[in-house]
Amino acid sequence: MLNVILAIVAIILLTILIVWLIDKFVPKKMKPILNLVLWALIIYLGYITFNSVYDELRFNEIKDERYQVVVDRLIDIQKAQVAYKDVNGEYTDKYENLIKFIDTAQVPITERRDSTVTDVEKTKLFGIDMFKTITLIDTLSYYSVKDSLFKNVEYNKMMNVGIGEPGAKFELKAGKLDEIPVFEASVDKAVVLYDQDKNLVSNEKQTVSVDGVNGPKIAVGSMNEVKTTGNWPKNFSKKE
Repeated sequence: MLNVILAIVAIILLTILIVWLIDKFVPKKMKPILNLVLWALIIYLGYITFNSVYDELRFNEIKDERYQVVVDRLIDIQKAQVAYKDVNGEYTDKYENLIKFIDTAQVPITERRDSTVTDVEKTKLFGIDMFKTITLIDTLSYYSVKDSLFKNVEYNKMMNVGIGEPGAKFELKAGKLDEIPVFEASVDKAVVLYDQDKNLVSNEKQTVSVDGVNGPKIAVGSMNEVKTTGNWPKNFSKKE
């Protein structure tokens, strides 16, 4: 948008300069012809400028609409992966595992409590009763992942980007970083915006902004750091 504004300012300054030059140096007989040419040029440049501004505004509107669809799908993957890890101790890089898990999993609801018990080793060592505090985890009940997290959600289609390039799917990775489980689901912005102006898409992939989706892709989780959040700003997190 900054480039467009600079272009508009440059056109205005150029027009003023041409008018001044015509008034000062061009003979009166030639002025009507040059004025017609100038007006034609002004109209043409105005048309180009208007189209540039309109195209960028329309691109941003389309981009935000599509990003919202993508973010909603990624949030579903995020919820499924977090629940999957709570039960299995690790993430998965296969969508069929996530879907099967959602269909069948019963996740325990637990309660942690501290309890004091006899410390047998210290009691033997010192000859007097010694105690220690331990943490007990009680299972209170279970909840269905399907009914609690994915009710009325087409979770069996979570791997589909859902907009942009037809048939596109999210890339899903899982592994460990310093022995800590990590995962990442992502899609290239060029896939989401495949039918848009290539220059605008290229600029979008280089976005670094507080209120933008930074970088060349839209992603949740990371294979390079321990996190389960996405790289989008809060205004896209309507589903969380």
